[in-house]
Amino acid sequence: MASQIPQPKDDNNILDLFQAFYDLVWILRQECPWDKEQTNQSIAQLTIEEAYEVVDAIYKNDDDDFAGELGDVLLHIVMHSIMAEQRGAFSIKDVIKKIHSKMVRRHPHVFGEVEVANQEEVLRNWETIKKTERDENQSILEGVPITLPALLRAERIQHKASRVGFDWIEKRDMWAKVEEEFAELKVELANGNKDKIREELGDFFFALVNAARYEDIVPEEALQLTNNKFTNRFQYIEKKSRELGRSLNEMSLEEMDKYWDEAKALGL
Repeated sequence: MASQIPQPKDDNNILDLFQAFYDLVWILRQECPWDKEQTNQSIAQLTIEEAYEVVDAIYKNDDDDFAGELGDVLLHIVMHSIMAEQRGAFSIKDVIKKIHSKMVRRHPHVFGEVEVANQEEVLRNWETIKKTERDENQSILEGVPITLPALLRAERIQHKASRVGFDWIEKRDMWAKVEEEFAELKVELANGNKDKIREELGDFFFALVNAARYEDIVPEEALQLTNNKFTNRFQYIEKKSRELGRSLNEMSLEEMDKYWDEAKALGL
């Protein structure tokens, strides 16, 4: 016999909608062969994937897809919470209480008497408050997950350090550091030591991420824009090869460069 689908009493009431969805996920955990076998660990990577799909929808400016992908993330939040409740760890109520308390505590300029002049002061206060929440022996960098993609992790590490004053004072000094790291990379390239090349390339990437931060540019976003640009232009070359009835392997580099330039001229 099929289970009854939970329905909100009022589909314009956010509390009713959430309760119906929460009840639906509980049913899935009890009656779906796949869902009831999952654990927090088994769907952890899927949670990361869903978060990336949200970001993808944002970059596409597709609000319908954006809403759908946020729903997938909400499913994971509820599913993880129910799994935790079933093993006696915590419940969705604890999740909500924790984030509610945290947001009040970290916004004394909104819910208290603290005054701030700009967002920089907000961020400094945020880090100060976070410091009081940590063990005094805990590094401020421990809040940056090691599972983040390297580019994003580098940016977060640099932001954390900068908020306590460990930062470059002048922008020109930061760009000088980029040039310094590039010069060191070229030396190791000439020496041919692969381990040192890898180390210096990492230092160069790290300096570039820092420089992007000084220019108020999100490096992940900048690189994704370039990835998209390359993809569009390369797909134009593929399209031309199909029109010619030839495979890419049959085309010369000069021919591919010609169509690349065409794609560029078309604004792709």
